[in-house]
Amino acid sequence: MKVYLAGKIHTPYEKELLEKVDALCRQLGFETFLPHRDVGIAQSAADAHRIFEGDITQGFQGITLVIAVLDGLHVGAGTAWELGYAYAKGIPRVGLKTDESAEEGFEYLSSILIASMPIVRTLEELDKELRRRFI
Repeated sequence: MKVYLAGKIHTPYEKELLEKVDALCRQLGFETFLPHRDVGIAQSAADAHRIFEGDITQGFQGITLVIAVLDGLHVGAGTAWELGYAYAKGIPRVGLKTDESAEEGFEYLSSILIASMPIVRTLEELDKELRRRFI
């Protein structure tokens, strides 16, 4: 199973959480694609084409699951796009929202995101969800 890990990367905490999700997936025997690790970070709009090609055109090849970190007041634009793309391609998705429940964040999370995938609260719950559905 190859897992695409989506989420914001603007703060050290956001990167660290994605890397913890990556470590969990690897412990479970999944291959992972972590965009900021595998393609890099855009420094300016001049990098947009390289990032899109690396993250989407190449990064989504062979993907069988998308895990998206949904923390914060708003889901990142790239994360939302990646989730919609995965949905359109029929790729299962799982959300992780550690800072509040989906119900508590309903005002800031899209109903579409909430209805389109299971959303778990902790890495432990993510582990259980992945084992239950994908192992």
